[in-house]
Amino acid sequence: MSAVPASVAERVGPAFSVDGMLMARNKTREAIAEIAARVAPGMVEEDAVEMAKRVMLDAGLALSWHPTRVRFGRNTIKPMKQASEPGVILQENDIFFIDIAPRVNAWEGDGGASFVVGQNDQYERCAKDAELLFHEVRGIWKQRRLTGQALYAEAERIAKSMGWELNFDLPGHRVSDFPHATIHTGSLADFEATPSAMRWILEIHVRDPEKRFGAFFEDMLLEDEDYL
Repeated sequence: MSAVPASVAERVGPAFSVDGMLMARNKTREAIAEIAARVAPGMVEEDAVEMAKRVMLDAGLALSWHPTRVRFGRNTIKPMKQASEPGVILQENDIFFIDIAPRVNAWEGDGGASFVVGQNDQYERCAKDAELLFHEVRGIWKQRRLTGQALYAEAERIAKSMGWELNFDLPGHRVSDFPHATIHTGSLADFEATPSAMRWILEIHVRDPEKRFGAFFEDMLLEDEDYL
């Protein structure tokens, strides 16, 4: 049995709305695309973070419950709670990722994705595999209804088969009407029940085994039709 019953870990607040959560999710993905389109070689990481904040505010999104992150190059291997090395400049052939958590009215958004500028086959594969691994694990969740713990065990196994190291410092978490932290703060990787749709963020951070670069992808666990 889970130390925290699923009924407790998955409860929602009074403002919870399926339409609201999907709207927040969609606006988050739109903001990620807009931020990525404005990132270019020669940009300093700190300037990219400030630009990302402006993009979200201009779109009417509130900066929410975790810092806005845009990470370049060697900073892509760092755990999210570890500060970036300052002054890193995006190179002509490089990798970066975006991690944002805006709030749309009463609802939380949270999303991340990785991108490559220029040409580098390893970076391209890493960025692609992070997203592919997310959907592989989501497919396992949909078909086999595994626990959160088992899903991350599968994520680790698949990451290794792809040639990557899975960063367990990013173990997934609840998402809800704001703020989810008043409802449940435990991780998805520790959840000993089958996670429900529209309650959890699945985080995937893969790294080169030599720790030279990494890639990140996260989104809400949803049924297939909600990704259209």
